[in-house]
Amino acid sequence: MTHSAMTKYQRHSNNEVTLKTVPKVRLYVERPEEEEKWFVNIGHVTDRGRWRTEPHAHPEYGQVIFVRGGRGVMNLEGSSVPFEGPCVLLLPTECVHGLDYEIDVDRWVVTIEVSYLTQVNARLHEFIQLWSLPRMITLSSTDGTATEFFGLITRLARELESRTFGHVVGTEALLTQIFLMLVRGTQLDQPDNGGASRNEIRLADRFRELIEQHYRQNLALQAYASMMAVSLVQLRAACAAATGQSPTKMIHARIITEAKRNLIFGEMSVEQIAFGLGFSDAAYFTRFFRKEVGEAPSQFRITAREQSQRNK
Repeated sequence: MTHSAMTKYQRHSNNEVTLKTVPKVRLYVERPEEEEKWFVNIGHVTDRGRWRTEPHAHPEYGQVIFVRGGRGVMNLEGSSVPFEGPCVLLLPTECVHGLDYEIDVDRWVVTIEVSYLTQVNARLHEFIQLWSLPRMITLSSTDGTATEFFGLITRLARELESRTFGHVVGTEALLTQIFLMLVRGTQLDQPDNGGASRNEIRLADRFRELIEQHYRQNLALQAYASMMAVSLVQLRAACAAATGQSPTKMIHARIITEAKRNLIFGEMSVEQIAFGLGFSDAAYFTRFFRKEVGEAPSQFRITAREQSQRNK
């Protein structure tokens, strides 16, 4: 693995500001030159002893970590999430996470390149919902669910290792089965959108993509609608039908996520964070954050870091 960086800032006593970073990890898989770029990789890890990674993110791939046995704690966006096998840790692109495995954890790590992940997710809207949030999914060891999932993982490993004719199609088929199994065993956080049309679902998904690209720019809602070549009425109806949220609420949620990351993992002042997120007034950002989260940014930072220290 190699690392790039998610920019953060650290202020010294002389008021100079230097960069502080949380790694953004990129995975490179060695392949013979005549073979195509990798799209899925799988590894079986059975380290002896405790193993820990500091908080990081990976913008270019998602991960499915199958913990067959053992336990640990995941630092997920600053919150501690305990896990115990058999379970699955689902880590979308960009989410900030760290992992603290206890002794002798048996785990399989499936890494999926982001464009290929998008391609597979397009097969079913529930897959998009599944990957919309990081998740810890418990697998039952009594009804055969964990055994069935382990079978899919090992078949995927054999398919990738063999690289025989049709392995791309075979890999997609196995990933589809894995995602479907996770969807069926997960209470998706978004409301039922059975009443949404395909067009409304596509519009809402496209809107999410645009939010990701422009949430720092404080764009008017009309600007998003214009980029999508739809009216505000159509945009609001699509978001309500597909997600149960208004477009404005979806934008605010993304801004809050980034603000929390900066407060937990960075050393920027509240004012610097506010300006970086498109606010011209730090006081207005503080009011906005308090309304959405229930406490001021400075208090949120203190509480989150105290919790992190307690869990170390």
